[in-house]
Amino acid sequence: MSSSITSNQDLPVSQYNLDTYWGRVQHCAAISDPRTLFVSNDELERAKNLVAAYRQGSIRDLDERVWKAKKIVDSTLHPDTGAPVLLPFRMSCYVMSNLVVTAGMLTPNLSRKGIIFWQIANQSLNVAINHANANKSTPLSVIKTTQSYFLAVGASCSVALGLNALVPRLKRLSPSTRTVLTRLAPFVAVASAGALNVFLMRSEEIRKGIDVYSVPSKPEEVTGNLVGNSESPVASLGKSKKAGIIAVSETALSRVLNSSPNMIIPPLILLRLQNHKWLKKNPRLVLPINLGLVLTTSIFALPLALAAFPQIQTVDASLLESEFWRSDGDFQKVKFNRGI
Repeated sequence: MSSSITSNQDLPVSQYNLDTYWGRVQHCAAISDPRTLFVSNDELERAKNLVAAYRQGSIRDLDERVWKAKKIVDSTLHPDTGAPVLLPFRMSCYVMSNLVVTAGMLTPNLSRKGIIFWQIANQSLNVAINHANANKSTPLSVIKTTQSYFLAVGASCSVALGLNALVPRLKRLSPSTRTVLTRLAPFVAVASAGALNVFLMRSEEIRKGIDVYSVPSKPEEVTGNLVGNSESPVASLGKSKKAGIIAVSETALSRVLNSSPNMIIPPLILLRLQNHKWLKKNPRLVLPINLGLVLTTSIFALPLALAAFPQIQTVDASLLESEFWRSDGDFQKVKFNRGI
């Protein structure tokens, strides 16, 4: 497709109302749909051409074909670069990519080596996902990425090992309570290190700022979408450090929200099931049951967590630097890519 083509009509960011939480849940469920992983390069090109044809006005009706094509484009291409995100690190592959790692961290009675191994595996995956889906207007250097990785690994291993050593010493607590706390130790490690990982991996967005775009006050003023797969992207107003802080902070919080159900619900259910005689007699079933619990929880939890904050965040310019304020004293609305 030629980048010189000018859009004649706007394609909405989503077929769902992104101003509402439930609308964002539906949208996130669509872009995290694992079925989009099986789309071939030819199908992706056809989807891009169909989206472009609608923007150019060759297709007038915003029908199911266009929405399906946009779903493929949104779930495959990075919103800043327009290039395909490496398959294992797409949101549509997030559940499967995290399944084995999460189940490993939640394995009962892990040894010290096991805890370290699975925490390293989890942070390695987090770094890859954060890097692949981060705002690309302010990229992180290889040196910074490496430093962030080792700091995140160190933090997660320290928290996990520290809690596992601390809980047995809490003699005032009942044995059952200590068991529950031990099962929840991986969650504390993952949640704290996951949030730290986001801040470290995307520190340049805070230090240098990210691109901010104007929000047209009238529909006819729209000339294209913010995202990189648009044929006529909106020109950046400049880089905002405060927007970077908002973007990174919201993403870090969404990581905690995403890990909460995955790391809390499965271990507590498994702990209860292990008290039943049938599971005690069949210990080999612990692993498949653990995997099933993690998979089921992840499928439902991912869209709920991703939807906590919109990916394309719209804020009042008064929250940003004065250079984005209007000269007439009124504050315009601006938007930026928060990242995922």
